[in-house]
Amino acid sequence: MDLQGNEHYSEGLHEECGVFGIYDLDGGDVASTIYYGLFALQHRGQESCGIAVSDTEGPKGKILSKKGMGLVNEVFNAENLEKLKGNIGVGHVRYSTAGASNEQNIQPLVLNYVKGTLMLAHNGNLVNALELRKEMEYNGMIFQTTIDSEVIAYHIARERLHTKTAEEAVKHAMTKMRGAYSLVISSPRKLIGARDPFGFRPLVIGKRDNSYILASETCALDAVGAEFVRDVKPGEIVMLDKKGITSDTSLCTEKPARCIFEYIYFARADSYVDGVSVYNSRIMAGKILAQMHPVQADIVVGVPDSGNAAAMGFALESHIPYGVAFMKNSYVGRTFIKPKQSARESSVQIKLNVLKEVVRGKRVVMVDDSIVRGTTSGRIVKMLKDAGATEVHVRISSPPFLNPCYFGTDVPSCDQLIAYNNTIEEIEKLIGADSLGYLDGQRLPELIEGDDGYCDACFSGNYPVEPPKEDIRGDYER
Repeated sequence: MDLQGNEHYSEGLHEECGVFGIYDLDGGDVASTIYYGLFALQHRGQESCGIAVSDTEGPKGKILSKKGMGLVNEVFNAENLEKLKGNIGVGHVRYSTAGASNEQNIQPLVLNYVKGTLMLAHNGNLVNALELRKEMEYNGMIFQTTIDSEVIAYHIARERLHTKTAEEAVKHAMTKMRGAYSLVISSPRKLIGARDPFGFRPLVIGKRDNSYILASETCALDAVGAEFVRDVKPGEIVMLDKKGITSDTSLCTEKPARCIFEYIYFARADSYVDGVSVYNSRIMAGKILAQMHPVQADIVVGVPDSGNAAAMGFALESHIPYGVAFMKNSYVGRTFIKPKQSARESSVQIKLNVLKEVVRGKRVVMVDDSIVRGTTSGRIVKMLKDAGATEVHVRISSPPFLNPCYFGTDVPSCDQLIAYNNTIEEIEKLIGADSLGYLDGQRLPELIEGDDGYCDACFSGNYPVEPPKEDIRGDYER
């Protein structure tokens, strides 16, 4: 449900968004670099994408942009990228966790106002977005979208009228916002990054030659040949311009709450999030599963993609051979068009197919990252057994989902969560598994090398920020 109450639907667990920004101090065009950065972040959002650029030496107020529904390589081509002339720019890939899936809601948002221009890309969800929006509407503000990112942009623009710099305006706006936000913002002569005080969503700084870069993940820096400089700290505002990197840490706290599911599922395995290897986190999750839920089996397989590394960890710890049992259709994203309800039944088969020779006559350990509703897991278990597996033992590299997420992940309401309504033994029977084991929530710190500064509210119910009184995320189908 968007901020105006319109329902939208999705299947499976989805990520939030991906952001990318770059400022080429030598004046070179940056659109193609943003394109490749977004391509590397495609896993974070596959519904829509956009790029906005401007020339820091050109006339103020001139911003060129291109947005569209679909994947990065569907929306952009050599011809339209060539038209995006400018040495500073912002890009975004989106999955709609709050705000309907339509063209009006595609980011980056571009504002022209009395102080100049603003380009903004946002990853996360505000828990007080509805409250802030209503307050602005009663003061005469007219909104063009139904996303909380526009609420952020308008607050920054309004604060800019009373501050000397754009970064001061961002800081003042941050004091009013509650929830998750990693922001990449471009003013006419400056690239600004900001991360909420809890650091729910990742944001990193990179450098390539004489260009500064902000991105959701380090894999995007690798994709464009940039050097990783450092993570943006939770609560920090960074300014990237001809003076270099300057920073304001006055809003930083000692109690970060980084999303633990970035390590389990969202981030790409080759990324580092706050200095921790995502790949190593998933290997560790698999090892813990093998320690806690050992089983006699012939082969360990992972459900692509995030289950693969966890399956390798399980195999390493258990000394059961690791195998590849699934062929994934690389041309189908995590979301795709399903014309009607009945088409959902074939969705798993469209994305995955079982290698019968690998599992036939074998006891299989199937490792996946999560179970939401259980329908997908049940279908995959059935596929393995139909292919000849004699036993299928399911191991999940996260604890059971018991609570919704309000910070940019579309974990649905409790009544749609299979673990909220059923015991582990009941889930085991519902999905057709011979046994089922989840990761113990008490061992989550081991995934991030003992750091206790993380959010696991979707498992524990311990929300670092009070949830909204009205759930604006809507009812999602799984």
